[in-house]
Amino acid sequence: MSILMPLFVIFVVIVIFNIIIFVHELGHFLAARWRGLAVERFQIWFGKPIWSKTYNGVQYGLGWIPFGGFVALPQMATMEKIEGENTTDAPLPPAKPLDKIIVAFAGPLFSFILAIITAFAVWGVGKPSYKMNSVTVGYIMPDKPAAEAKPAFQEGDKILAVNGIEVDRWRGDTDTGISENIMLSEGQTIEFTVKREGLSEPIIVKSGYHIPDTAWFDRRAMRQVGIMMGYRTLVGELIEHSPAQRAGLQAGDEILTINGKKAHTYQHIIDAELSGEPAAIVILRDGKQQTFSITASKPISPEGSEPTFGIMQGPDPELVTSTITHPTAWEQIEHSVGIMYTTITKVVSSQSDVGVQHLAGPIGIGKGYYQMLTSPDGWKMALSFTVLFNINLAILNMLPFPVLDGGHITLSILEIIARRPVQPRVLEFIQTAFVLMIMGLFLFITSKDVGSFFTSSEEAKTPVFEEPAKSGG
Repeated sequence: MSILMPLFVIFVVIVIFNIIIFVHELGHFLAARWRGLAVERFQIWFGKPIWSKTYNGVQYGLGWIPFGGFVALPQMATMEKIEGENTTDAPLPPAKPLDKIIVAFAGPLFSFILAIITAFAVWGVGKPSYKMNSVTVGYIMPDKPAAEAKPAFQEGDKILAVNGIEVDRWRGDTDTGISENIMLSEGQTIEFTVKREGLSEPIIVKSGYHIPDTAWFDRRAMRQVGIMMGYRTLVGELIEHSPAQRAGLQAGDEILTINGKKAHTYQHIIDAELSGEPAAIVILRDGKQQTFSITASKPISPEGSEPTFGIMQGPDPELVTSTITHPTAWEQIEHSVGIMYTTITKVVSSQSDVGVQHLAGPIGIGKGYYQMLTSPDGWKMALSFTVLFNINLAILNMLPFPVLDGGHITLSILEIIARRPVQPRVLEFIQTAFVLMIMGLFLFITSKDVGSFFTSSEEAKTPVFEEPAKSGG
C-alpha cells in the first residue's frame, strides 16, 4: 500500500489536470461547432499524438508534451507552430470576426463555469483554513534588518498590521498573515503597526529586509526581516543522559524564562546553550513553577556538536489550527480573482521582489496537488485550489497576447476596425515570436519547479550523550 498510494495520488492529479484542460478546450470545440467553423483536431497536451482517433472528420488525440491542449481551427489565426500542420489543404471560407471572438472567448468561459461549479461544491463540503495563532514577535535576529529597525523591535511586541494591512496570524492561507505580507511587500522599507506592552497607543516600526541566498537551480528566496514568531516553548523529548534529563526536566514542561528572560521561542534555549554558562530555567508543570539550573555539555556524537541541554522542542497544540470553513461560491471567486490580481501586479512591479520564477508550471502545480491530496482533508483543499486554478486559467488566457485566447479576440477586434484581417506573413511572424517566448518562459518556470525537488536542508542528527559512570558497591 505504501507504494500503491503515491501512484494512485499521481494518477488522480493527472486526471484533475486533464479534466481542467478538457473543459477549457471543450468550450472552444462546442463554440466552433455552433458557429459553423471547421474543426480539424481536438487534442489534450501538445506535440505529436501518442494516441489519436478520427471521428466525424475530427482527429481526437493525446500529445506527448504534458502542457495544455488545443482545438485546431484552420479558419482562426494560424497556430501551426504548436498545433502542427493542418491536415487538409481544402480551401475554407474565412470566418467572421464575431465568430472568432465567440470561439476564443468560449474556452475561458468554460473554465470560469467549471470554477463556479467547483466553488459550489466547496461551499457545500467546506475547505480547511490554516492558521498559526500568533502575532507576537518572539525573537529578533541580531544580524538581520529587524535588529536595525527604527524604533527598535522588542520581544513581546504584537504586530497588528504590515504596511497598513491588518494581520491576525503569523502565517496561513489568507492575505492576513504576517509572513505573506512581508514577502509581498514593495519598496525598501516595511512598516509594522505594533502594540507594545506599557503603551496605550500602537507605534509604527520601520524595517528593511533581506533575501537569503538560494541554490542557482532553485527559486530566489522571498523577503525576510529577521523576526521569529513568539509561541509557548514546550519541552518535547529529552535526550537520554543529557543535562536536561539529569536535571529533572520532563516532556510537556512549559519553559517560562531562561536567566530571567521570557522564553518566547526555542531560539532562547539555543542561545543559552551556546553561552556555556549555567542557565536558570523556570518551567511550569501541573500549574506550579519550578526552577532548574542546567549547564549545556557537548554530546559524544555526532562529532563536533555544539554544547546542548538535550531538549527537543515540543509541539504546541494551540499554535496551529485548521478549521473547516464554508465560503460562498461568490466569496471564493472574488478571493481567487484577488489572488490573481495581486500575483500579476507583484510580478510586473519594479518595487517588488516577486518575479516570474516564483510562478508555478504544470510540475509545480502537480506537486502542490500531490501535497494537498496526501494531507488531512486534502481532497477538500484540492477542490478549493481547483477553483483558483480555473480562475487563473480563464484570466491568463484572456490576456491580449498572440497564441492566447485574448490574442485571438484582439486580432478579431482589429479586423473589425480595419475591415480586413492581419496579413498572414505578419501574423505568422508574431505568432512564432510569442510561441518561442512562451515556450522559453515555460521551460524557465519548469526548471525552477524541478529544482525545488532537489532543495532540502541537511537532516539533523540526534545528539548522543555519554552514560554517567555507575558507582561501585
